This record gives sequence, structure tokens and C-alpha cells, in this order.
Amino acid sequence: MRPNQSVFTNIFPEPSTEHLLAWNVPPSELVHIPEHWLTYPEPEASIHYLLGLLYIVFFFVACIGNGLVIWVFSSAKSLQTPSNILVINLAICDFIMMLKTPIFIYNSYSRGYALGHVGCQIFAFMGAVSGIGAGMTNACIAYDRYTTIAKPFDGKMTKTKAAFMVVCVWGYALPWAVLPLLEIWGRFVPEGFLTSCTFDYLMNSFDNHMFVAVIFVCSFVVPMSMIIYFYSQIVSHVVQHEKTLKEQAKKMNVESLRSNQSQANQSVEIRIAKAAITVCFLFVASWTPYAVLALIGAFGDQSLLTPGVTMIPACTCKFVACLDPYVYAISHPRYRMELQKRLPWLAIKEPLGEAQSTTTETTTGPPPTDAT
Repeated sequence: MRPNQSVFTNIFPEPSTEHLLAWNVPPSELVHIPEHWLTYPEPEASIHYLLGLLYIVFFFVACIGNGLVIWVFSSAKSLQTPSNILVINLAICDFIMMLKTPIFIYNSYSRGYALGHVGCQIFAFMGAVSGIGAGMTNACIAYDRYTTIAKPFDGKMTKTKAAFMVVCVWGYALPWAVLPLLEIWGRFVPEGFLTSCTFDYLMNSFDNHMFVAVIFVCSFVVPMSMIIYFYSQIVSHVVQHEKTLKEQAKKMNVESLRSNQSQANQSVEIRIAKAAITVCFLFVASWTPYAVLALIGAFGDQSLLTPGVTMIPACTCKFVACLDPYVYAISHPRYRMELQKRLPWLAIKEPLGEAQSTTTETTTGPPPTDAT
């Protein structure tokens, strides 16, 4: 009897197969699996099948949503603004995030590490580059929103500047995916039910602890700090601006200094800003559990990391990659207008006046940011 087996079986009955995880993995592949996972029982087949079904839904919902965003924003002249280059890049990151899900689905319906080391490396590489890329793209979008609202003349985005920021995003993300892929620093390994893969946060060595700490700072703390700073500045600027307008209106004995058109344009801007904050909040909500999980694995009590627990953040990242494009659809009048023209069977009814807001045309793009 394994240690603590009796306690475990009182809470969760032992699977009928009485197999441990990796029971169906060839001996040559076992070297790639952290020993931590090999002590847990194999989950019931229905758990694998349900997760596989969930990922099938994620795959189709995200690919359709992000595919529409990439298509419409790339081809519609009214949406080809510098700011929207960042939006397209975020959709590409989310799209890449979901392109790896067939590997997970195949592994789930094969009940384990079916595609082996090669499949694991592909899965983890795509997840690392798209996840970190999405985080930094969200930070760039937060910067763009900040400069648009707080410095509308000095900080105007140009296509050259936006393209340069996209190049910087990929230049920043790629090393963190290549280093563990080539096992120069860190490595990619299976986790949880051995159907998904990520960087190794369980290896107990100084080099690995340093890798986890550094990638935590660079891929989570840095974009998160930028997002929080820029959006806090936006809120501060808007509050101060509204206060100034109200004081000025009071002095002039009028109800408001805004014209009807100005108020309509501002309404569109506020909706777009809210969408940007929403997408960035989704990014924070999806990647924070993964960051905490990695820190526990490297520096905390590893017994807390059961296979089932580690599958939760893996699912939240994919869920956010599904939601992002639909946040654009809800919030961006121009995007909905283009969908209405190109896909009339969607029955989208966008008021023409709001969709033709000059402000939206020239200075904004739907904000995103992966998830996961």
C-alpha cells in the first residue's frame, strides 16, 4: 500500500483500473515526466473524455472568434488604424494558443502521454510564446490607450510605432520559449494528467528555481505592472478631466460643456476603454493562477499540486483566449458594423451614427489579452 493511500481512498475512491499515472507510457518516455506526477492514481476515463470535450469547444469557439477578428481587422479599411495592429497581434496570440489544443484532445482520448516528448514540446512551446506574447501585447494596448487619452497630441500611435511594438513583443516572447525548448535553461515537461505540458516548475535545483523566478518576473510581473500602471493613470486622468469640466461648467452657469456629438463620441471611447480594461482583467484572472501554481511548485509545498488542481489554470488560459474576440464584438461599433456588412446572416444591428464616430475611426482600436 502506498503512503497515505488509505486517507486518499476515503475521500476519492481508487479508480477501478488501480493504475498510476503514466501506466501506459513506454519506458523510454518516462524520463521526461517529473516523478511528482508518477505517485498519483490514473483518473477515471470519463475525466479525460470530459476535458477533451471541453477543449474541443474551446478550439472551435476561439478559432472562429479570433479568426473573424484577424480577417475583419486586416481587411476592413475603416479598421486599419495603428492601434488595431496591436489588436490583430493579440488575436494572433490567442489563435496560436488554441492551435495546440488538438494535441491535448488526442492525449485526453488516449488517456495520457500519447504523443510523447515531441508532442509535449510543441504544445509547451506554442503555449509559452503565445501566452507571453499576449501578456506583452496587452501591456502595449494599455500603453496605447494611456497615450491616446492622456496625451492625445503628443502620444499619437503611428503604424511604424505599432509595427515596432509588435516586433518587440515577439522578440521578447521567443527567448522564453526557445530556452526551455532547447533545454539551455529550464525545460518543458508534462503536467497534471500528462495530457498538457508547460515549463518544469517541480525540478528541485538552483538553476531551475532561478529560471522559475526570472520567467515569473519577465512573463507575469512585468506586463502586469505595465497594465496596472497605465490603466490607473487613465482612470486618474479621466476623473481629473471630468472634475475640471464640472467646475468650469459650474462657473459658467451651464449644465455641461459637452455638445451632443461630443457626448456621443465620448460614449464610444468609454465603451472601448471599458473593453480594454475587461480584456486585460481577463488576462490577469487567467494567468495569475498559473503564476501562483509555478511559485508553489518551485518554492512551496508541492503536495498541494495534485493533477486535478493543475488542470484548472490550464483551462482558464484557454477560456480567456475564447472570450477576447467576443469582447471586441460587444464593445467596438466599427467592428460590429463590418461584421454586419460582411456577414448579414449574423443579424447584427449596429446604429450607423455610433459606428461612424470620428473618434473611433481615427484614434481607437478595440482593446484586448490571453488568454491563456
